[in-house]
Amino acid sequence: MADLEELRSFAIAARAGSFAKAARLLNISPAMVGRRIQTLEERYQLRLIERNTRSQSLTEAGRQFLERTQTILDATEALAECSQLQALSGRIRLTAPTTIGARWLPRIISGFLLDHPDVVFELNVSDRRVDLVGEGFDMALRVGELPASSLIARCVGRYHFALCASPEFIERHGAPVRPQDLEDARCILNLIIVPRDRWTFHRPGGETVTVAVGGGIEVDNGEAQRNLALHGAGIAYLPLSLVTDDLRAGHLVRLLRDWELMSLPVHTVYPSRRLVPRRVEAFAAAVAAAAAQVD
Repeated sequence: MADLEELRSFAIAARAGSFAKAARLLNISPAMVGRRIQTLEERYQLRLIERNTRSQSLTEAGRQFLERTQTILDATEALAECSQLQALSGRIRLTAPTTIGARWLPRIISGFLLDHPDVVFELNVSDRRVDLVGEGFDMALRVGELPASSLIARCVGRYHFALCASPEFIERHGAPVRPQDLEDARCILNLIIVPRDRWTFHRPGGETVTVAVGGGIEVDNGEAQRNLALHGAGIAYLPLSLVTDDLRAGHLVRLLRDWELMSLPVHTVYPSRRLVPRRVEAFAAAVAAAAAQVD
């Protein structure tokens, strides 16, 4: 019978796509990862992974073996968490967009660790939409409408935006009075927003206006947008959580306050697994509670 470390090494190597990446995650050598997987192959007389000097891929037998392996690992972890009195422990592999990961999550993680010091966080901060299952993440925070998939998602709040510029920019160019004024203004566009050059505004009474914007600056990072706005480069359509402190300090000025900007749903997302570790469920609840306070 296979031992759990062999099965865990195989599952992580299969998802990571290389023995070297799996070794870093497991804190062992690539050679040890290879030996554990070879032991499984010899024991069950199966070729699980086709590998050469440049790449590796699961065989059909390997894909079936991975599915059964994950079931065993999930069940084993669930057994360890049977007692609701047991302290939460173990690793949470979490991925989140840059602004949320850098600005919002650290406070939630810090508070969570005060109550659950035996939990270990591995936080991936990236605007790339990672393969949650293939890369072995326990949970993701994602902003915006989600495509149909087998992942388990829960909407926990809204992601609000603000239109803002520096006082120096407003002094030089004036402030827009209505959304249509932005068509001739220097704006800082976000490459991640689709479409990047259309900004939508709503009035509480129901009027909706979408304007075409431009200005010569397009960037795929919210922090870079913020710094460009702080230095007077243009008008930015930014996550409110990113600029709240700047607005309070007067380093940025909120524009068109009579109009509402778009807001996007924030989801916690899990792999499509029947058994979610108790530590992951607890942290997801902490995220939802924090999001409710923001709303």
